[in-house]
Amino acid sequence: MIASLRMYDMPHTNAAHDRLWTAIRAEVGYGPDELDRTTDMWAGWQSPDLLISQTCGLPYRARLFGQVTLVGTPDYGLRDCPPGYYYSYMVRRRGDRRNLRELTRTGRLAYNDPLSQSGWAAPFAQIASIGQTPENRLETGGHVASIQAVLDDRADYAGIDAVTYLMWSAAHPDAAAGLETFMRTTPTPGLPLITALNRDPKPIARAVTRAIKAMSEADRAILYLKGLIDISEATYRAQPIPPMP
Repeated sequence: MIASLRMYDMPHTNAAHDRLWTAIRAEVGYGPDELDRTTDMWAGWQSPDLLISQTCGLPYRARLFGQVTLVGTPDYGLRDCPPGYYYSYMVRRRGDRRNLRELTRTGRLAYNDPLSQSGWAAPFAQIASIGQTPENRLETGGHVASIQAVLDDRADYAGIDAVTYLMWSAAHPDAAAGLETFMRTTPTPGLPLITALNRDPKPIARAVTRAIKAMSEADRAILYLKGLIDISEATYRAQPIPPMP
């Protein structure tokens, strides 16, 4: 049986995620003793042994729909954003005054993965809205790697999941001082929790809701968790699928 909460799992959030899983497991009444941090995420998402995991909206609608069951969408309480939704911060090096149009024309976009809503789909849509396409790109493999690419001058701008950016910047204030957010993308449904296709999601959703409600204030501050929201399959699937980079 697989339980994984790796989408926002960073070294400084590991212990809080472990405590959250312990509480979820106690509420569900079964499950592995520990969170899985080693299984390939795609293998875990598609496993018939999946109890709970978190995926991204783009993988869900592009490849996982019909293979998994939605449990619910965690709400991270992002400012100026509907519950359960999120956006990307468009980031650039501090002191770079180029706007999005100029960065797209003269700079390089760092993106984490071609199947990332926040790292590719949202920035692509934002750039497309001004009639441009990000031709000069660098695939990094992760949001933190995209941040580092901008800091290291290997890229000039990036779209970073807002929750990831807030968590990372809280843990790395000195590095974060070298960046600035200059735009937010349009909010879209957040990163959903999923379970195996043949598993009833309702008791899992209840367990997650109760576990989040019982979190300590310290863990809530680390993980930004406010609750669990019900966002429909149709709402996720209504979001456009961008062209692959």
